[in-house]
Amino acid sequence: MFEIIRDPIESQALIDAVARPDAGGIALFLGVVRNNNLGRNVQYLEYDAYPPLAIRQMGVIAEEVRDRWDIAEVAMLHRIGRLEIGEASVGIAVSAAHRKEALEACHYAIDRLKESVPVWKKEVWDNGEEWIESCEVH
Repeated sequence: MFEIIRDPIESQALIDAVARPDAGGIALFLGVVRNNNLGRNVQYLEYDAYPPLAIRQMGVIAEEVRDRWDIAEVAMLHRIGRLEIGEASVGIAVSAAHRKEALEACHYAIDRLKESVPVWKKEVWDNGEEWIESCEVH
């Protein structure tokens, strides 16, 4: 499951996508919209993406994860559109036989997604707004 979506991220759907009888650990990461960044009071975020390339790059990341860890499955979702404070913007789930591999692979996957998947974010604050080139926040 690699998708760019407009609807809210359902964590159970991510878990279901990676659950397998031989997987004893499932790591789930949800990135949620927070109300501040760089000393500014964030009101909401808007995300945009180039879905065909974003989905393809998610698949590349999944292959990198499989090359580095003995994992069962990987799923990644990223929302686009307007997101309010507290809503999940990105979700990643990784299953593996053991927790260590699942946790390490999930951590790697979110870092790589932020570095390489074409998703753009606009922060809207009390007195302005700005498109951020990368999803990476300082």
